[in-house]
Amino acid sequence: MNVWVKRAGLALLTMGLGAGATAVLMREELTRLWAVNTLFDEDRIVDNFSHMDRAFLTASLPGGPVAPLPVGPDVPLPPGAEAWIADRAVTGLIVLSDGAVTHESHHLGTGPNDRRISWSVAKSFLSLLTGILIEEGAVALDDPITRHVPALAGSAYDGATLEDVLRMESGIAFDEDYLDPDSDINRMGRALALGGALDDFTADLTGRDAEPGVRMQYVSMDTHVVGMVLRGATGQAIPDLMAEKLTGPMGLSDAYYLTDGDGTAFVLGGLNLRLRDYARMGLLLANDGHVGDRQIVPAAWIDAATTPSARTPPGAWGYGYQFWIPPGARPGEVVARGIYGQFVYVDRVRNVVVVVTSADRGFREPGVMDATVDMLRAIADAQDVSG
Repeated sequence: MNVWVKRAGLALLTMGLGAGATAVLMREELTRLWAVNTLFDEDRIVDNFSHMDRAFLTASLPGGPVAPLPVGPDVPLPPGAEAWIADRAVTGLIVLSDGAVTHESHHLGTGPNDRRISWSVAKSFLSLLTGILIEEGAVALDDPITRHVPALAGSAYDGATLEDVLRMESGIAFDEDYLDPDSDINRMGRALALGGALDDFTADLTGRDAEPGVRMQYVSMDTHVVGMVLRGATGQAIPDLMAEKLTGPMGLSDAYYLTDGDGTAFVLGGLNLRLRDYARMGLLLANDGHVGDRQIVPAAWIDAATTPSARTPPGAWGYGYQFWIPPGARPGEVVARGIYGQFVYVDRVRNVVVVVTSADRGFREPGVMDATVDMLRAIADAQDVSG
């Protein structure tokens, strides 16, 4: 065969392979974009929340020896709980009293091995990791963001400290409206789905509504910046740090993070865990950072993170370091919460943990949050009645 014919054939084959590879990549991106656009559809949301790894890029979070959760006497749920479970599309509910399981139930076809999306409950996990790294001296609350993340020089985060972003007081202009397709948070979601780089997305944020440290405004990208600081200070990826310093020592089972196209963990909402592992996190809070005889998270950090120190409006929910405190909170009451009805409720004084996973499309309707807090408290109160 003529050498020129051979070369022409090889060139065409290479072009064909290149076009095929491009088509595969485009198909993957379109699949992820379609997944984002249908993620919360009524007929898909429950299954999607249990199988986020089908549609998004992920990074594994290996488990270690799983910490046992002893089973205590079954405690009946309070009146109205069954109707609340149905109304709020609850998929999982577990209650711990003094470290023992007093109720566990799974709903809407889900089961104990489902690794459910945390949404913003993931922020509270990152706070716990931050407390460990502060104690180790890797970072400090008053560190300027740009000390560890030079790429954010000139961005809206230039001038903010680690404490500012932990309290959601960065001052950047950011639209967090999940129901507006053109909001900043939904633009970020599309960037994630299409394999974009969240670090680049963050560096491109330049608008500011206030100076850092002036007032609290809930901005999920602040948590991504916390992750950037921890990565910059340690040179390690967040899943590796988590497995080594927090979730492994806590005795959590295998889990995973959603990631962007660079493999960077989606720390502001992409952690996927089994129901009992969320309960283990709540138990860690109730036990002042201990698991058994081992101090995993400094007790002083648990206290600081769950104290309402952010500058929130009067009468609103209080905020600490990526943890929420309800209005009129009881002593020791703290909540990690995420959109669509994810809650880790902890009464640290009475050592009660209530975890809820949900697929609640009505989570933003008026009165829903208040009714849910009332129910979480009623479930916790039932433990005292039983005891």
